[in-house]
Amino acid sequence: MFYISTAIDYTNGAPHIGHAYEKVLADVIARYRRLAGDETYYLTGVDQHGQKVQQTAEEDGVNPATYVKRVTKGFTQAWEKLGLSYDGWAETTNPEHKACVQGVLQRLFDEGQIYKKRYTGFYSIRQEQFLTDKERNENGEFGEEWGQVEERDEENYYFRLSNHVEWLQKFVDTHDDYIIPSFRKADVVNAIERAEGTDLCISRPKERLRWGIELPFDSNFVTFVWFDALINYISFAGYNKAEGSNLPDFDKLWPAQLHVIGKDILVPSHSIYWPCMLHAIGFPDDQIPSLLVHGWWNIKKKTSTSDAEGSEKMSKSLGNVIDPVALTETFGQDAVRYYLVRDIHTGRDSDYDIERLVMLFNTELANNLGNLCNRALNMTKRYSGGVTVASDFDDDSCVTLRASFSTALEKYRGHMDKYEISHALEAIIGFITGTNVFAELHKPWEIAKDESKTEELNAVLTHMVEAVALSSVLLKPIIPQACERIQTQLKAEHLSTVSLDNLKWGVLEIGQEVAKPKPIFPRIQLEAED
Repeated sequence: MFYISTAIDYTNGAPHIGHAYEKVLADVIARYRRLAGDETYYLTGVDQHGQKVQQTAEEDGVNPATYVKRVTKGFTQAWEKLGLSYDGWAETTNPEHKACVQGVLQRLFDEGQIYKKRYTGFYSIRQEQFLTDKERNENGEFGEEWGQVEERDEENYYFRLSNHVEWLQKFVDTHDDYIIPSFRKADVVNAIERAEGTDLCISRPKERLRWGIELPFDSNFVTFVWFDALINYISFAGYNKAEGSNLPDFDKLWPAQLHVIGKDILVPSHSIYWPCMLHAIGFPDDQIPSLLVHGWWNIKKKTSTSDAEGSEKMSKSLGNVIDPVALTETFGQDAVRYYLVRDIHTGRDSDYDIERLVMLFNTELANNLGNLCNRALNMTKRYSGGVTVASDFDDDSCVTLRASFSTALEKYRGHMDKYEISHALEAIIGFITGTNVFAELHKPWEIAKDESKTEELNAVLTHMVEAVALSSVLLKPIIPQACERIQTQLKAEHLSTVSLDNLKWGVLEIGQEVAKPKPIFPRIQLEAED
């Protein structure tokens, strides 16, 4: 079983393009694993507790439960628009999740891994955590990433994180696949050094925060939002589920292969807190999941001193976030999904650019694949009675085209296995481009006029239709709607069940009937600005 999950989105606002990228990236990986023949389970969801949620609900004059229900609906509608194929949906107000969290807390408390103490120090409102001097910058100040920071003096419960730091250091040193891509590992190593001798506050007093999961051993406190949220990866996978539960079989899903997260929550939550929590619960090293860390979408801006363009991080506070729902309604699911994984290399940042979205769609999909599909099916209908025909013609260009598919498939699988979606797409687009060059070389629209070249015509058209079919299989994890339409026009329903291991030249039998093509990728035209 290939179990993949994303970070659950905090229900203190609407989904933005950063959320959308993470979910589409995970969806593409999940669809690819299914295509590769793996039984796959994809979990995503929402984190509904915490002080910021409580504060926003109070400002709106509604109960937090009402508020998170409304915001959650916005996320589910957005993911439906983007065509996500998740198998499990996590909501941290779910009673089964609550029971799992309280069970873990009680066990750790009984084992002496959670204790109570009074602490006087600084607290980050934005990150909802206590800070130490290790979080200060070189000027001795708490940086802007912490938002509003205030001093507090209160009693809380702490998880003995320090007991597991030495183990974590050894684990990170000996598991190269723990952090993907590897250049993010340095951030984790530095964070581990800062975590030495530090324990994690895992409670908030109810006098300050009531919207959370109550501690099972002290009803005057609720659980720190991160300790609650991170457990979703096991709770919704069926860990310690009650008899009669509809949750999955945990032993079948775990160990999870991959958590897909943004770089902003790599440290300390996912790479420090989470593995130490799992280690404390009793999970062995070979059951600690890998973290696939993606970068941010930035947005271009004009600098204040010149007309030159720079870029800045998208954020709600700056008012420059991009709404993925509006984007999908404007350009369509295929264009948005394709752009999100084509124009950013996994792990790196990228600048959001609407003109790049349009250019990539028009050049690589409309002009390239769309043109190939239209020509192949149109000419097959016109010159071959709407079916592919056997031929004895087989020149060097035919041999080269077939070989190029084998090369493209090998590159595609290699990159997809390493979660390098943009590079995998380059391999497919290269093959499609090569097929269009092949068509231009033979010019079937011209040789159709010469009866002596019927064998060549049949071979060329069969190769073109085959290339369309193969491309639709490889691109389906990325643009499923468009590829389903292509396969419908090919009248090749069996392509939906083809696995990568069985994918090779000849996926369509001779005599394959095709339908009259309809535009799959209508070109996008941006309206000119006044």
